[in-house]
Amino acid sequence: MEFDSPNQIPTQLWSLPWADLHYPNELENIKRKFPDDIIFATEFLSEIAITKGDPYKIGKYVDEWGCIFENRQNGIIGEIKDPIIKTWNDIDAFQVPNKLLQLNFEKINSFCRTNADKFIVSPCCARPFERIQFLRGSENIYMDFYMSENEFETLLKTIHDFNCKRLETWAKTDVDALFIMDDWGAQNSLLISPEMWRKIFKPLYQEYVSIARNNNKYVFMHSDGNILSILPDLIEIGIDALNSQIFAMQIENLKQFKGQITFWGEVDRQNILPNFSVDEIENVVGDIFNELYSDGGIIGQCEFGPGAKPENVYTVFDTWKKILKN
Repeated sequence: MEFDSPNQIPTQLWSLPWADLHYPNELENIKRKFPDDIIFATEFLSEIAITKGDPYKIGKYVDEWGCIFENRQNGIIGEIKDPIIKTWNDIDAFQVPNKLLQLNFEKINSFCRTNADKFIVSPCCARPFERIQFLRGSENIYMDFYMSENEFETLLKTIHDFNCKRLETWAKTDVDALFIMDDWGAQNSLLISPEMWRKIFKPLYQEYVSIARNNNKYVFMHSDGNILSILPDLIEIGIDALNSQIFAMQIENLKQFKGQITFWGEVDRQNILPNFSVDEIENVVGDIFNELYSDGGIIGQCEFGPGAKPENVYTVFDTWKKILKN
């Protein structure tokens, strides 16, 4: 992230329980051969926040906010089918999960000391757009942008204020970076107009970055889909590392940003990891390096999830570990 010519590309595996269900031995081998350079801290709480069910098993899972996820496949997370704020009369149907602010600092900092050779990211993620969809429903939210501005702003402010408190709390721990996320892209474009995004959401992310900077932390962000139109904005507000679908945006369109932000993965999960050969995977990693590396600025992150061939995931990490040694 400092663009100071590191001696290797750091790597990080993201694996869904799906991979453990279908390829347990192969997954264990990848973890053993390529231990993560970047890890998420464990969220030790003084008092456990109440949830129900398992987010990765068939059935219903209720999260800390009371949002109900329905899952029809083991190994991946479900979707919201029945939002708890169906009308604005239901605005009090949820409670902000303040138990998530009650961190056990001693255990978290001990975890950081034990893993001092790793770069550690907070497990909590500020996700204002996704959270308001979980509470209100995606279809309702897109109408709320235009038809219920006052109620929408009130709910969004409640979510944002909680996010700020949570990030400020994590910023007092010994983690190296704070984490934020929102999936903003469809396959070809942003889910809302870039102008609306800049008006409503960009100031929220700017405040999250300011919390990190005031506490000498880096900022890592995840956002799926084609978010090319707001990538300059993310650079402007100070996002250090961005986990995004670089193949949805096409690598040649991202070359203009190399040296300005760290590309925190990823290799395409829709086509490349399920369908390419091992030799093609090596070429893909080489292309990412050749187009986006700028004396740094790359984290070799890869997700092992539905459809991915284990040999391809292995090859991604094997290639990254060799690439600066050649």
